[in-house]
Amino acid sequence: MILGKKQMEALSVYQFVLTFLFMGIGFTLLLVYLLFTWLWSVSVLYLIWLYLDWDTPQKGGRRSEWMKGWKIWEHMRDYYPVKLVKTAELPPQGKYIFGYHPHGIMGIGCFCNFTMNPVGFSRLFPGLRVTVAVLAGLFRIPIYRDYLMSAGVCPVSRESLDFLLSGPGRGCGQAVVIVVGGANESLDCRPGEHCLTLRKRKGFVRLALKHGASLVPVYSFGENEIFSQVVFEEGSRARRLQRAFKTLMGFSPCLFWGRGLIWPHSWGLLPFRKPVTTVVGRPIPVPHNPNPTLEEVNHYHQLYMEAIEEMFEEHKASCGVPPNKHLVFY
Repeated sequence: MILGKKQMEALSVYQFVLTFLFMGIGFTLLLVYLLFTWLWSVSVLYLIWLYLDWDTPQKGGRRSEWMKGWKIWEHMRDYYPVKLVKTAELPPQGKYIFGYHPHGIMGIGCFCNFTMNPVGFSRLFPGLRVTVAVLAGLFRIPIYRDYLMSAGVCPVSRESLDFLLSGPGRGCGQAVVIVVGGANESLDCRPGEHCLTLRKRKGFVRLALKHGASLVPVYSFGENEIFSQVVFEEGSRARRLQRAFKTLMGFSPCLFWGRGLIWPHSWGLLPFRKPVTTVVGRPIPVPHNPNPTLEEVNHYHQLYMEAIEEMFEEHKASCGVPPNKHLVFY
């Protein structure tokens, strides 16, 4: 049976969803199971490797250009489709912190545009080496950590970010992508809404000042449209349980759904076919100050909030957002 283009796109996206949801727990259980079989040595050898390789994610990781060039990512790009919009030049050899918004359920726009390269980041921004920083706890999960590093992903930890922004440039500029709203923001993502967890998120601004890295606002229109979610009211028992789970485990238990893989009008885990347009804004120059004051942090944080709001208003009409919709900051 020869699959058509639409079927290949759907399967490409579905494998990403299954990897995102189940790869970590699946391989962890497999390694434990193998310990009680005649293949126990496989688990033991991997655990020895894990011990020896433990600090690699904090030191730039181990990306695989071969994996980043897989054809499957192009099918995934075309499913929605995903598009990258450049609004200003980012001179190579510079340092940049991209603040990515919104988190969405799985950060599809972030993955397609900055983790892999099917949309053409390297063509639009030549000379920049981009690294996506994600939840540090994911790098404690066996096998999954190696998959993430191969994709060019690193932990969003102080040690890791300091290494990326102060380490050797490898002949190119450094761009670190941080999903500023994190897991908290994912609890508010749903179609038609544009809520950002940003008012109290200032660590990325302090990091930019410490390394003299320009701040670059990034917004993915459509990120919240590809899944539906049950959003509980702030202060409700269900929301408090979600917050408690997030505090304990590091990620939020979102109650979301998409469409079915076989029957498009049924519920399932396949995202809806909605266009995702990621707009990379104009850089905000930041001075180099290893010990920034609170006033400096607040000043550049305010500039950043104004920039992301201005960029949203400038591009929302072309991305299908109604005129009466605006960003909501939490």
